[in-house]
Amino acid sequence: MDAFDPKCPIRNILARFSEKWGLLVIYTLTLKPKTRFNELRKEIPDISARMLSATLNTLVADGLVERYSYNTVPPTVEYSLSPIGLTLVPYLESLIGWAKENSEEIMKHRIETSKPMRTY
Repeated sequence: MDAFDPKCPIRNILARFSEKWGLLVIYTLTLKPKTRFNELRKEIPDISARMLSATLNTLVADGLVERYSYNTVPPTVEYSLSPIGLTLVPYLESLIGWAKENSEEIMKHRIETSKPMRTY
């Protein structure tokens, strides 16, 4: 498989869950076994309800998240990581560790590159 080929399934899988909110939602679901929609919104305050819903639907469609719907009034829906989603957690924790180790250097580069370039 060629990861540069747009039709490559590996590329497609990585792109789906590594979109802007996917990894953050996955990581947030590690904090509590079953989490309701509004609890997720509280944990990720800068995500819109529409974007959270779309992200959860994508993660459910990929089998990384399980959705539990209870026949209550009002309806109760909870989300949790699926068994395959749980296998992603150690890799995500490694990535978070890498980000923590390198955050100062990365932020320094961001500041340096945001300054206007001098021309001579």
